[in-house]
Amino acid sequence: MPTIRRLPAPISLFTAATFLFALPFAQAQTAAATPVPYTPAQLESMLDPQMKVVIDVYKTIMGTPITALTPPDARQQFSAEDAEKIVARMTGAAEAPMPVGKVTDGVQIPGYEGNQIPVRIYTPAGTGPFPVILYFHGGGFVIATIDTYDSSARALCDYAKAIVVSVEYRKAPEAPFPAALRDAEASFDWVTHTIGHYNGIDTKIALAGESAGGNLATALAMYIRDNNLRRPTHELLVYPVVSSNVKQTSDVLYANAIPLNTAGLEYFFKYYLADPSLANDPEVAPINGNLKDLPPTTIIAAELDPLQSDGIAYYNKLLAAGNSVVYRRYPGTTHEFFGMGAVVGKAKAAEEFGASRIAASFK
Repeated sequence: MPTIRRLPAPISLFTAATFLFALPFAQAQTAAATPVPYTPAQLESMLDPQMKVVIDVYKTIMGTPITALTPPDARQQFSAEDAEKIVARMTGAAEAPMPVGKVTDGVQIPGYEGNQIPVRIYTPAGTGPFPVILYFHGGGFVIATIDTYDSSARALCDYAKAIVVSVEYRKAPEAPFPAALRDAEASFDWVTHTIGHYNGIDTKIALAGESAGGNLATALAMYIRDNNLRRPTHELLVYPVVSSNVKQTSDVLYANAIPLNTAGLEYFFKYYLADPSLANDPEVAPINGNLKDLPPTTIIAAELDPLQSDGIAYYNKLLAAGNSVVYRRYPGTTHEFFGMGAVVGKAKAAEEFGASRIAASFK
């Protein structure tokens, strides 16, 4: 039976100011021939103080690890984003949730397979018309929803002064690969033809995604290029999944990380791929695809994250293919930190940086 989840007892929040540690470009990884995983205690000591508060709360509410659960049960567990919301309430964070001009629910996009794709449309304050960000949330293609990643969408909407269309693509194992990607393609088609009805500018569209959503965003960029569709102005990839290789340096070093560990990556791939032989297909692992002539790209990475190696490798391959790309890593942060700007200073800096890169592409 899953562990009963209880809200944590009140805890104190570090109030010391934090500042941004960022790498303006990727650096080569240097690791021992056989890297050794950091212990949980070592990982805890490496956390940014504000990040640690969120992770401490998450540990008290996370319940049974998702790797011990079926996907339907895993979807019922509290998330790291829930922990951030608890910390925000405890500390009276003024921007949780961050206000935007308008939020429109109940919109359905026709999918390519007779399905309906729910989307949520965030519109910034002002008169518009506004440029557009097509956003895909994380969750390993298996868990999480547009509700889980509401804070990320709000931050991009506010900081970039753009409409954000957040897509509730289908999840595995009920709808395994390539269902989520086909929904991403359908959502782009819908935005290019329909967003004008929502005060959007259909010639100024950027792509954005977190984790699994980053995979969908960059695979979608390749689909758009290959089919000569309207070129996105930018793609923002936040700790993207770009390969199915879970034995890279960061997969080993951060095997025990929280909230995402390497066992979790294996769990997600197991359910996402009904046919494991497709693991290296470029639509599953975009790093294996043709990377030429992609939109200008920003990659945001967390330090204590099994996916760090994916992001660095993708940055290097995009550069080698002649693309414009910027990589920035935030020390002491974990997977899922993006969207936690109300309580984690480095998350706010990452949100502002990613949004500024997108906003600049609209000019």
